[in-house]
Amino acid sequence: MAVASGDDGAGLAHGASAATAELPSWLSRGLADLFPASLEPGASTDPQQSLGARLAKAGSQGRPLRIKLGIDPTGSDIHLGHSILFRKLRAFQDAGHTAVLIIGDFTARIGDPTGKSATRVQLRAAEVEANAETYLVQLGLGQDPQRALLDFTTPGRLEVRRNSEWLTSLDLPQVIELLGTSTVGQMLAKEDFANRYGSGTAIALHEFLYPLLQGYDSVQVQADVELGGTDQKFNVAMGRDLQRHFGQRPQFGLLLPILPGLDGVQKMSKSLGNTVGLDEDALSMYSKLEKVPDGAVNDYLTLLTDLDLAALPENPRERQQAMALAITAARHGLVAARSAQADAGLLVSGGAGAGAAEAEVPEVSLAAVNFPAKAFYLLGAVGISTSSEAKRRIDRGEVKLDGMKIDPQREFSSPAELDGLILQWDKKTFRRFVMG
Repeated sequence: MAVASGDDGAGLAHGASAATAELPSWLSRGLADLFPASLEPGASTDPQQSLGARLAKAGSQGRPLRIKLGIDPTGSDIHLGHSILFRKLRAFQDAGHTAVLIIGDFTARIGDPTGKSATRVQLRAAEVEANAETYLVQLGLGQDPQRALLDFTTPGRLEVRRNSEWLTSLDLPQVIELLGTSTVGQMLAKEDFANRYGSGTAIALHEFLYPLLQGYDSVQVQADVELGGTDQKFNVAMGRDLQRHFGQRPQFGLLLPILPGLDGVQKMSKSLGNTVGLDEDALSMYSKLEKVPDGAVNDYLTLLTDLDLAALPENPRERQQAMALAITAARHGLVAARSAQADAGLLVSGGAGAGAAEAEVPEVSLAAVNFPAKAFYLLGAVGISTSSEAKRRIDRGEVKLDGMKIDPQREFSSPAELDGLILQWDKKTFRRFVMG
């Protein structure tokens, strides 16, 4: 499913430009691949071959297209890298089409083998459902639709489906029919399987089922278009094959690039520690984004904002700040984003000292700390880090309190000693201690 993983290509792909010339700008922006494209002169008038033609026909008939995006809730947090696909799904919604968001509560228990060098650990159903609920809230369930990633309120714009609806009821003859639509050779053509097979790493048979079941989702929801990352082409193409097998008109595959993380090199991934979470406070979000390397700024602007790149300042620092402000504003509103921008400037220039009193810094309560407390224990108790990681960073002189490095042996006797002081965990993370 689309949110599960990424590949090693961070930059935007431009190979889809010829195929997308006929598409509206809201759809073609940031697009890495579209398949099938128009294959020959005159083919663009055939809705079987051209997404532009299918869009036009749907408009003339007053029939919204059904845009599929599948997510496997294998974790609890969504970050900006994930949000690229949801932004494109929202663009389809705003254009009048129906977003079909499939919660892979069944397929998540198998695990997408894409990008994996070994068999995934299978999750329990209760874990998957708990993650799914947090995903929906982060995507905008119960929130102001102006700031939500998806429109949950406009009638006809969103269907949320769980693929356990149809996958749990498949009987053995149906499973055999699905297996009969593909070959071992086709499965081993998938790069991840090929690499594992070539290296002698075991491939469990149930992993071959994953792309088939994910593709069968397209049959069940009668998708016109499926969104995915560039790593998902095999799975999306499988959906086309199965729709054809079951007598449906095949969907189009619309693939978007993988967002580079805050290091500007590797994909954005929680395991790499280079992410910006959707639920992060405005100051943390802005502070992280304004330090994205220059080489990745245009990717962030293209994939995470609607700004006209040609109208932005050419000065790298100003361009960087415009990007950080726009993305933060999309999540928190322009007022909060401008406040975060000003506070980030105060904290950096003041070293969490001189400008700290004026800055609106996220607060963290000391109520859970048992005093007296060593600094490393304290940071673990309030949830900023694990105690072991805090100790390592304090020993290296990387953590500051009101602009001063923390003595590794320092012990705090009471919460009053810390009340109102600002902790600087790194160049992008600040917290103000409060007693309550």
